[in-house]
Amino acid sequence: MEFNLADLFESLADTVGARTALVCGDQRLTYAELDARANRLARALQAAGVKPGDHVGMYLYNGTEYVEGMLACLKIRAVPINVNYRYVEDELRYLFADADLVAVLHQREFAPRIAAIKADVPKLKTLLAVGGGDADLSGIGSSDYEAALSAQSPARDFDPRSGDDLFIIYTGGTTGMPKGVMWRQEDLFFTGMGGGNPLGDPVEKPEQVAQNALARDPQIVQFPIAPLIHGAAQLAVFIGFNWGDKIVLIPRFDPDLVWEVAERERVNTMTIVGDAMARPMAEALPRHLQRDLSSVLYVGSAGAILSDAVKEQFKEHLPTLIVAENFGATETGHQGMEVMGNSRPEGGGLRFQMKPTTTVVDDSLKPLQPGDGQTGKLAMRGRVPLGYYNDEAKTRATFAEIDGERWVMPGDLATIDADGTIIVFGRGTMCINTGGEKVYPEEVEAALKANPSVFDAVVVGVPDERWGERVSALVQLRPGLGDSPDDVRAHARTKVAGYKVPRDVHFVDEIARQPSGKPDYPWAKKLATSLSEEK
Repeated sequence: MEFNLADLFESLADTVGARTALVCGDQRLTYAELDARANRLARALQAAGVKPGDHVGMYLYNGTEYVEGMLACLKIRAVPINVNYRYVEDELRYLFADADLVAVLHQREFAPRIAAIKADVPKLKTLLAVGGGDADLSGIGSSDYEAALSAQSPARDFDPRSGDDLFIIYTGGTTGMPKGVMWRQEDLFFTGMGGGNPLGDPVEKPEQVAQNALARDPQIVQFPIAPLIHGAAQLAVFIGFNWGDKIVLIPRFDPDLVWEVAERERVNTMTIVGDAMARPMAEALPRHLQRDLSSVLYVGSAGAILSDAVKEQFKEHLPTLIVAENFGATETGHQGMEVMGNSRPEGGGLRFQMKPTTTVVDDSLKPLQPGDGQTGKLAMRGRVPLGYYNDEAKTRATFAEIDGERWVMPGDLATIDADGTIIVFGRGTMCINTGGEKVYPEEVEAALKANPSVFDAVVVGVPDERWGERVSALVQLRPGLGDSPDDVRAHARTKVAGYKVPRDVHFVDEIARQPSGKPDYPWAKKLATSLSEEK
């Protein structure tokens, strides 16, 4: 056995097979049942011609089928590809082609979108439709998912696998078209999944994963709330499996459903993506205080900013709850955790205690010295991805070899404090240069969302003849609470320096975000520029 995700899961199914592995709504599967269904699906894909190395799209909401799809692909050495369920036809056409998809598992309701682009993606041969509905499948040649499984054997009879087998996660980031991050499964196991033991030393042998899971009693209940199209949610599922824990899913984000499910399933930990999920959950929490939520011990966020105001809302109603902000990217896995008590240092940024493999480098790729005050690129060495699928140019720009060791630099700007903690300012591509001063949107967004009247906000730079760029904010106010743009700016001025305060504040009905919870900066920049020009 190797550090291969399918091998590891099968060892768990053989060791703790009677434990509940996965819950979503009325669907409940033990490790053994999940393994058997994934075996059936793997055989169905093989029968349809899917071969090792082929790419299979997961065009699905959260559900047991999504997890079965990932496992089935891994079992036959195919590669599961996450497909954003909010994509429209042009975006789907791009992703299906860029990822070289030969098969797609899809919600039945998405059939019309697939029908509109299928002729443009000739490599796509196999489609399996999940769920009910009245969408016509005849035009795309899609087969029923459950029927395909029932026609196959649940037995295992697959070729040997390797830690070199690929796992690809498509990430949209905050700008540009999505790109597929290529991980060796062994590297992803150690870098993105904590090596089978995120709270301690990683395992040394694959066999230890199942052994440790057997000894782990009672079983922890983990609740990845983010959509599985987000890399952090996928990693959370496998982290839970590698511990032999129970994973709880909901099909789509609903803050009231979150607390209902948390009580019913006795959830212990939740993973979310920034304020886009945390704020609605915090707003909904007072409606659910009659519930027994004593089992909920930890909420961890990654992938987008988690503002102090939201953390305080959680703590107000659940004072013993641990709310933590994690740092990482699809290209890095987990890198570090927020330093509690001083997360918003003077001068902006977020303070993190990073793993020893993470540092900050200058433009010549030399590590900066702690306390030197310089801003550079956040970089991580060691077990990093192989690069981006079908994109050599972005691979060269993001990955490098320094002194014989491979490094990745996704684009975050940072500095190292004298005590070794790292202050992260945000993605350099979104940095606003206004009159020669650098403004990082996430810092200003956090200041705006500290205003009790502000529900959500996104900050961008728009063209300005005098300043080059000026800081512009799109703000969604809380229902029933009023404020003027001047009031919003005045409050922000108490949190950040004057040059960082938005010169433009535009009120909008809703802030557009990606399904992952990350801000849709291209949308925001286009709208803010248009609104500014109308003034």
